[in-house]
Order: sequence, then structure tokens, then C-alpha cells
Amino acid sequence: MQDRPEPLSPQDLRHLGVDPDRLGRIRAWMAAQGHRLPGLAVQMTRRGQVVFSARHGLRDAEAGLPVTHDTVWRIYSMTKPLTSILALTLYEEGAFRLDQPLADFLPGFADMRVWKGPGHDLDATEPLNRPVTIHDLFTHQAGLPYGNPAGDALERAYIDAGLTLDVHGDTAAQAITRLTALPLADQPGARWRYGVATDVLGHLVEVLTGQSLDLVMADRLLTPLGMTETGFQLRPDQAGRLAALYQVAPGGFLRAAQQAAPFAPVTFHSGGGGLVSTLGDYQRFVDLLLARGRGVLGRKTFDLMVANHMHRNGVACDLAGRGQPHFSETTFEGIGFGLGVSVMLDPARAKILGTAGEFAWGGAASTAFWVDPVEDLSVILMTQLLPSSAHPLRRELRALTYQALI
Repeated sequence: MQDRPEPLSPQDLRHLGVDPDRLGRIRAWMAAQGHRLPGLAVQMTRRGQVVFSARHGLRDAEAGLPVTHDTVWRIYSMTKPLTSILALTLYEEGAFRLDQPLADFLPGFADMRVWKGPGHDLDATEPLNRPVTIHDLFTHQAGLPYGNPAGDALERAYIDAGLTLDVHGDTAAQAITRLTALPLADQPGARWRYGVATDVLGHLVEVLTGQSLDLVMADRLLTPLGMTETGFQLRPDQAGRLAALYQVAPGGFLRAAQQAAPFAPVTFHSGGGGLVSTLGDYQRFVDLLLARGRGVLGRKTFDLMVANHMHRNGVACDLAGRGQPHFSETTFEGIGFGLGVSVMLDPARAKILGTAGEFAWGGAASTAFWVDPVEDLSVILMTQLLPSSAHPLRRELRALTYQALI
């Protein structure tokens, strides 16, 4: 699809099953966000055509620079689905089994201990009930949290150990050595816990290929898909197009402190959150998802990726049943998880418009995407506001999207 798609006529939109008047509600919603965030971009496709593409506001509020079609965004955790597909291309080549112990390739995971939890010292641990598997990494069931200076003792220890995954001069191997010196938060497979698992998966790709993650991703995904604006390192020609990063503040937003990260030399290629991209580039990746991975993954591998892998006592369940009732600004009731993406199980239980079988993920700066294969629909939201839980942008946009379908 084009980076700057031509608008369709009302007749063409209706032919694609979209009400042009109701689409206008999305544009009005975007225009009303000025008190929440500086600027945003939204794109929607239906039946292989871009039916809505709009930008509003500023990519840099202080400089007065508008959001444009080629604005570059930090996509943070929207990196995770790319890393997951990348790893699955190696799975298809027989490089590993999903149920294989991670320690077969990263020996530091062989002798890890499991923390007994809040209320205990970090040295209060127990042995593994079973090995951490590669499947645990894909599904965030490896007991690997994110660091949090206001969190529990283990999350604070991650911060103290420099496990922020953006330390300049650090490498993935060095960071994972420090990580494996700390205990796991949970027994492998015990619960869903969002964290650094996809960064470990990205390093596994490096170990399996003998190349850095940026080179493997460029070779296997970015170049074949024509994603010329996506990468771990911001190029000089992109610098003037990078959206400034903001954080929520009383009465609105303010410029965040961590502006320089994409400009600094990258030594740790974060498979969990390191990419920058544009709306048009990320659409190319979403088009791959709409095509069930055609040309990159086999059909059956892709179907396994977007299936729900959450179980409790041998019975399929949602993420609420795996210890995560809420995430960011939304409930996780009625939402499952696959190999790197969330999966809609029951829109009524999730209390949101949608379709069973759609899959999605988002990023820390309030970006998001979802793909609905039943409706042959995709939506991408780009903005730059921390944290992603600041406003219910994604839930609002979902309602506005689905109400526009005829």
C-alpha cells in the first residue's frame, strides 16, 4: 500500500463496507485530542484498501512542527511482533523447538532460581519446577518482568542491575548475563507476566544466526517487506522527522526527558522495544499479518502464532485467568495471548467492540495496532505519549472503527 494513499470516494468506501459519514467521527475524535497529547496519526484498511488515513496535531509541540505522513515514531513494544515472527522463521528452519529448554542455547538459564515473591528477600528462592522453554519467551510465561523503580524487590533489582535495555554501550549478551544472576519472578509457565522475555528471544535469534538482531531483521523482514524507514538506529535523514516524546502531566502533557535514545549508537538491539518506524512502514508489516504471513511464514505457523496459548489446569483461558486481569488502560478479560500478540477471545467479556480471532499489540508511547481477519480490517495508531495507560485511546478508537462498518 502507498505511504500516502489517495482518498476514496464515498461510493468506493461503501463498496468496501465502510460508512463515509461515520468515518468522520474518527477524524473528529482525533481533532479533540489536543488536551491529551500533541499529535497523532490513524490509518485503517478494509478489504485490502486504505479507507481512512489522517494526521492531526504536532510531532513537536515546542517547535510547532506538524505530524506528517513520514513522521518517525518510537514504536516500543510494537517491535515485539516483528521479533516474534523473525524467531518463527528460524523455527520453520528447524533451529529450535517451541518446547525446547532455553538453556540449550543460553546456558545461563539452566540454574536459575525462582523468587518466593513480595515479602521475601531476593535470596529467598526455590529451584525451578521445570526448565524455561522458548515457548515461555514467546508467551511471556518465563517469569521475566520489566524493571520498575517503584515496584517490588525484584523489579527494583532489575533497575539496579541496569536492566533497562537502553544502556548505551551495553550488549544483549552482557545484559542477559546480569539478568540470569537474578531470580525469576515466577515458576516457568505459572502465569503471564509482561517483561523482557522478547528481548531474550531477540538475543536467541542472534545466538542462532551468529548475527546481530538488526542485521537478521533487515535481511529476513524489513528489506523483503520494503520497510525502509524502520530500524533500531535513527538515520541522519530521519532526524528532522522524529516525533518528540511526551509524558502525561496534570492538565495535559510535557516533553519527556529521554529524547536522545534513537540518536545514540545502538549496541543492544532490543527485540522487545527498540524500533522506530513510520505509519506507512508499519502498514507494510500489518499487511503481512493480514496475508497470514505469506512470503515470510508458512500458513500453519502463522495460524499457531495468532492462536490463544493461555491455559489454566489444562483448559483454555484468557489473560485474566493467567494472573493479569488488567493491562495498560484495558481489561484482559476475554483477551488471550499467542506467540507475540494478544488474541481476542470474547468481545462481550472484554466489553469492547471487536471480533473473536483478531490479534493486536501496542507500545509504551500509546501506539497500537490490531488486525481483524474476519472483517479483513486493520488499524494503526501512532502517537508519542508515555505511559500507554494515560488515556483509553485504544478502546475509544476501537469503538469508532467498528461503528463505521456497514
